[in-house]
Amino acid sequence: MKLPAARMPRLRSYVSVPVVLSDGRLYGTFCAAGLTSDKDLTRRDKALMDVLASAAAVIIEPEVRAQQRRTEIEGRLAPVFAAGGPVVVLQPIVDLASGTRIGAEALSRFPAEWGIAPDVAFAEAHSIGEGDRLELLALERAADHLDRVGGYVAMNVSPDTLLTPECGALLTRLPLDRILLELSEHDQVEDYDRLGAALAPLRAAGLRLAIDDVGAGFSSLRHIVVTAPDVLKIDRSIVSGLDTDTVLSTLVGSLVDFAHGCDVQVVAEGVETAAEAAMLLALGVDLGQGWHFGRPGPVEALAPLVALAG
Repeated sequence: MKLPAARMPRLRSYVSVPVVLSDGRLYGTFCAAGLTSDKDLTRRDKALMDVLASAAAVIIEPEVRAQQRRTEIEGRLAPVFAAGGPVVVLQPIVDLASGTRIGAEALSRFPAEWGIAPDVAFAEAHSIGEGDRLELLALERAADHLDRVGGYVAMNVSPDTLLTPECGALLTRLPLDRILLELSEHDQVEDYDRLGAALAPLRAAGLRLAIDDVGAGFSSLRHIVVTAPDVLKIDRSIVSGLDTDTVLSTLVGSLVDFAHGCDVQVVAEGVETAAEAAMLLALGVDLGQGWHFGRPGPVEALAPLVALAG
């Protein structure tokens, strides 16, 4: 009778049991009340209420967990947004034939204590409706390097973010002839016509388009055919060890034949050894990127741009 609910006018009978989540945490109470006295209430009625409370916990818990997850992600992202976006580092992209650097890819980095890869961080941001904002800030930070680095800068963006007015406005402010925009082979595209319409004026102004992670799954070959990219970036999963694996080297060779047949340039990602670089060159791959040529780092760590002969 000391509970607030018991103070309701004419409340004469009342049963309350705790609603407990699977981790033992108390969420609240499951209550039943009557306007008349019921002297027949027994422990069996309380047991029924316990069953109902357990059922309520099963229904409630997914939303509770989802809110907890959202709060945790928002808490991690808040200082990143306050700082103007993630830290962006650059990794060199080199011409395999000459070994000279001709560009660099801008890569986002998040606090090490998060313990997650950048693509997971972006996916989490998208899952709570903050993905576009985070991607746009990453593009802004990447664009900040354009005045300090020679050659082109490759920047990553998801199709959904690319279709936002904010992204279009940002890109039109940049020197598009120095930007290679990368779309992942894995990113779903709901409307290719809309994507093409958004890209058309940008490409006409000099923007080049790359399809990233090619060969990681071949789930979206249509992605390549429909977008008609300027560059294919071969995923590191089929680059690593190709110098000793004939299946991988044959696959890469087929991708090169396909790309060059469409007048598309090929970049191999994840090149870690001189043997891999030599095999890629022998297979006709145009450019390479990976630890063999340089790890991601500040712009000051990049080798100077060297004009290619011919």
